[in-house]
Amino acid sequence: MNIEPVDIAKVEKYTDNVYESVIVAARKARLINAENKLQFNALLSTIIPAVEDEFDERENPDQTRISLEFENKPKPHLLALKELMEGKLEFRFKEDSVEEQ
Repeated sequence: MNIEPVDIAKVEKYTDNVYESVIVAARKARLINAENKLQFNALLSTIIPAVEDEFDERENPDQTRISLEFENKPKPHLLALKELMEGKLEFRFKEDSVEEQ
């Protein structure tokens, strides 16, 4: 597992402060993770399970291949930070629904 340091000054350049950057990247990472999970489950559901036997502990090679494929994908938080630093990630703040009179 490689460690990739991130320059905080570059991250902070796209938001008002570091904390906003972290929140924006974390929310995007959650979305990416949810998409990956749906895709993974969809691929696993296409695999026909072998007849389960109490004494048979063989692994399904297709399931192993798919699992390794997803493990080797870039991590969601790295993808989110990359999008943020490339300026591809758009975000906005919630507006107050009650206007002051």
